[in-house]
Amino acid sequence: MSLSKVITQPVDITKAVVQPISDDMLYRKNVAIDVLRLDLIHPVISGNKWFKLKYHIQEALQQNKKGILTFGGAWSNHLVATALASAQSNLASIGIIRGEQPALLSATLQEVQDYAMQLQFISRSVYANEAAIIPMLQENYPDYYIVPQGGQSHLGVLGAAEIGRLAQIESYSHICCATGTGTMLAGLVHAALPHQQVIGICSLKIPDDEDNSLNSFVKPYASNPKQYKIFYDFHFGGYARKTDELTRFMNSVYRQHELPTDFVYTGKLFFGVMQLVQTNYFLPGSRLLLVHSGGLQGNRSLPAGTLTYL
Repeated sequence: MSLSKVITQPVDITKAVVQPISDDMLYRKNVAIDVLRLDLIHPVISGNKWFKLKYHIQEALQQNKKGILTFGGAWSNHLVATALASAQSNLASIGIIRGEQPALLSATLQEVQDYAMQLQFISRSVYANEAAIIPMLQENYPDYYIVPQGGQSHLGVLGAAEIGRLAQIESYSHICCATGTGTMLAGLVHAALPHQQVIGICSLKIPDDEDNSLNSFVKPYASNPKQYKIFYDFHFGGYARKTDELTRFMNSVYRQHELPTDFVYTGKLFFGVMQLVQTNYFLPGSRLLLVHSGGLQGNRSLPAGTLTYL
């Protein structure tokens, strides 16, 4: 697909098909898994990114802002989606990039420049204190609407809550998703029905603590403490870390189900959920909806041959 076609191609949520997974272990455990393929709605503004961005963009337009300013790393799915979504809405965009400027930009950062995003690099120590730099950015860029990293805000949650409308969500006992900032998880929790539990597979190496930043963000959107559960044991070393076990698993998922995953989020999601099925976390008769949140472009950072479907 040509770059010009990608730039003009709109997001099409009708392409988010529900794909059933057939697996002997699932049959033995009497657990059913369907995958909501959000990765299919657009080649760039992929997966959950559109849902987390849509109300931010709407607000920027209503406030007559010149553009969007947001945050991300060298391989950020959020940055590339924001850059193109902004361009399609006739908004400028600025990306605040974690870390010093490298001699050679990542494929992701080269792509966001193709969509006219301006890049500004800041040290990791400064970047880590997003709350402190936002007032400074608001003063320096009064004509830009600031979107937190990953769309993490109430507007991002409201957009993510609409994901469930793309499937017959009431028929599932559990809704499962990968978790980084917690924005999609909070949205799914906000939209969940009383009989459902939302499962978050955390991609970050953070303490399993009731008061950690992830849980503190999600908790206000839950009607009761048992409405969601976050698992912290499937990060494979931390954010954007991987092992040979994970990449072998991702290749096997594609081989068996023609389902591409990424090593930052969705590969860990599928691995974690299958482990939970294997260890009988889910009762017989459970029906799971796994949300494929897209973001496959980060796989470009892997050495050639690591994944069979690149």
